[in-house]
Amino acid sequence: MEGVAMLRQLIGQLQEILELYGSHPTVPSSYFIQLEAQPQPTTEQHPLRWCLFNLEGDSLEEGCCNIIMTAGKSENLRMLEPGKPPPTKKPRKERNQEKAAATASSTENMAQHIWKDFPEDLFEAMIARLPIPTFFRFRSVCRKWNSLLASQSFSDQCAQVKQAQPWFYTITHENVNTGAMYDPLSKKWHHPTVPALPTKLIVLPMASAGGLICFLDIGHQSFYVCNPLTRSFKELPSRPVKVWSRVAVGMTLNGKAASSGYKILWVVCGGEYEVYDSIKNSWTRPGTMPSSIRLPLSLNFRSQAVSVDGTLYFMRSDPDGLVSYDTITGIWRQFVIPSPPHLSDHTLAESGGRIMLVGLLTKNAATCVCIWELQKMTLLWKEVDRMPNIWCLDFYGKHIRMTCLGNKDLLMLSLRSRQMNRLVTYDLSSREWLKVPGCVLPSGRKRQWIACGTAFHPCLMAMA
Repeated sequence: MEGVAMLRQLIGQLQEILELYGSHPTVPSSYFIQLEAQPQPTTEQHPLRWCLFNLEGDSLEEGCCNIIMTAGKSENLRMLEPGKPPPTKKPRKERNQEKAAATASSTENMAQHIWKDFPEDLFEAMIARLPIPTFFRFRSVCRKWNSLLASQSFSDQCAQVKQAQPWFYTITHENVNTGAMYDPLSKKWHHPTVPALPTKLIVLPMASAGGLICFLDIGHQSFYVCNPLTRSFKELPSRPVKVWSRVAVGMTLNGKAASSGYKILWVVCGGEYEVYDSIKNSWTRPGTMPSSIRLPLSLNFRSQAVSVDGTLYFMRSDPDGLVSYDTITGIWRQFVIPSPPHLSDHTLAESGGRIMLVGLLTKNAATCVCIWELQKMTLLWKEVDRMPNIWCLDFYGKHIRMTCLGNKDLLMLSLRSRQMNRLVTYDLSSREWLKVPGCVLPSGRKRQWIACGTAFHPCLMAMA
């Protein structure tokens, strides 16, 4: 009788489990008598059935072969352990922790058994296609990853990736020796450090080419070239000609990449100029300007030089127009091009080989930013776009000054007055205007005013 009472107690516990978990409980196999059954087809559905004991006798009922079935797979039945409480559902947090531990263990196994045999060329191809900001943390992972940036195979992989949108390297009024870089794709500011740049001098970005930026100290004596992404840095040799007056600077590549070398040209209004060749690592003075070019040049120092197929273009006045220097042939040329009326704060730009003009058009109390394209046949400026009118309404009645940062494909315009300070970008190819978030220091909320800057194409393989 004691055995029968115990069996009744066990059946009562099983009924409680049914009520707790519903009609299809998930009951551990340790609660049943173990019985082997043949596997059933997976497409057949089986209702929940129990094997009941004949409490008045010593044998099982003949219908006892009906076992709990799930999706065609039989479960083993075992006797419920006496005194053991029914199962309880684990909290979600505990289940998630167990899943995370299992995933971490699986990842660790993959790292040990799979990733060590991952093909090196596929690894470099994958790394070359990562977003540019990722490489700020990339170099600190390990020595192997740090040295990868200098390998030729990785350079070949990077050459196959489509050139990224230009970034902007800017100098702020508050920190003249600390640059701020803007990524227009992620719309974020980055604050790099270039330890090799002199801290006792004010060094300004003057031009760029192939991912490299040319800096000049405010005394116009020393030139520096740097890749702000990789901190590749070089101070150029001292110049044989000392010039104390203001200079205009242009920079162009010898080929399609910085690895083929680059040239830097400085010129002053009096006509003196010099050319630096990175292959020879020296300054040269190829000759003098031809008599057909009117001196003084009256250069527009607010406008950066633009480079088109190895030729540098500078904006001048009196007469209005351009002067160009072919870095391959060493030939100077002059183009007389009347400026649009009511124009101020104008600067050159370039997109797809086209020479563009960007400036403020002011008439009465209305001010607007306009874009012109140089017509090669007529040598006249033709207006092709202007800032949306709703944006120009903010400038009405204000004395606006404009600084153009960058002059290739994508422009950043700094528009400021006593009451406002606005940054916008303009895409010369898509003609899209976008507002730029304010430049804020990482350690605070103070917005910084952009003083000057230049655009550059982010390139990890460019070496100064």
